[in-house]
Amino acid sequence: MPKYSIVVPFHNEEENVTKLYDRVKGVMEQVGSSFELVFVDDGSRDRTYRLLEEIAAVDSRVLLVKLRRNFGQTSALAAGFDHSSGEYILAMDGDLQHDPAEIPMFLAKLEEGYDVVSGWRAQRVDNMVLRRAPSAVANWMMARLSGVDIHDFGTTFKAYRRDVIQNIPLYGEMHRFIPALASWYGASICEVVITNPARESGRSHYGLSRTFRVLFDLLTIRFLLKYMTRPLHFFGTFGALGVFGGGGIATWLLLHKLLSGHDVMDEHAPLFTIAAVMILAGIQLVGVGLLGELQVRHFFTQSQNTPYAVDRIVRIRPSEESMSR
Repeated sequence: MPKYSIVVPFHNEEENVTKLYDRVKGVMEQVGSSFELVFVDDGSRDRTYRLLEEIAAVDSRVLLVKLRRNFGQTSALAAGFDHSSGEYILAMDGDLQHDPAEIPMFLAKLEEGYDVVSGWRAQRVDNMVLRRAPSAVANWMMARLSGVDIHDFGTTFKAYRRDVIQNIPLYGEMHRFIPALASWYGASICEVVITNPARESGRSHYGLSRTFRVLFDLLTIRFLLKYMTRPLHFFGTFGALGVFGGGGIATWLLLHKLLSGHDVMDEHAPLFTIAAVMILAGIQLVGVGLLGELQVRHFFTQSQNTPYAVDRIVRIRPSEESMSR
């Protein structure tokens, strides 16, 4: 079992594959401990997979996971985490905007005892309007809503202890919120300042639309952190308010009818409708809360479903590696 696993998802990065492999391999060989490189091809349509396959054919430390289609960065990372075997796991992008020379800095923090080490791009080279400003707003909101005081949720450049990351289900765009989800499990988290070199080649896969999707995910994260194991407390509260509020209005209308003898439907038809809607909506919210409780029970049964589908896994055996040389 290797001590370190370096997980890198690739999507149409043929210009950067070989360079990144050479740099990461050189850095990890200088670290001196056993390691593996887990490369995930996330449905690339260029020569990315072919180049990765050539690398895996000559280096037994490389594990190549090919997904059947483009599932997205979170699912690709989940596939890499699931197929890695190291005690410590480090994730980074495949576009060379993460400097492999900074990997030892992450590993040193893990050795100090931290469970999650997150990169912080203190000085960014991205476009101000399309990337930096929206990212700053999103990061500020994430820190406030999650209660995790870090500056950069968006970067993939993070390191984890295996026993922490294996407890966090990843889907959608949730890889950005791993520190927040890890904090729910009591993980210790720290930041290290990293550089943000400009992309050397290839085209960026990020845009303004992704920032808006992240803002929507914030609502999910806030709910998960506070009510993940007790959804009935959230929906039940609003449901009870609706039922009691509507019931109170209906009771007043009934007493008014009995004591005054007036036609309630003629005098207070809108109020009567509001009371009925509130009662029905309250009952529905309580029902949703109960369904949520069932989902929580299902979640803790540890189902083995994954948000990706693997096409093949390629790894050369050590004996074959020596023969190829």
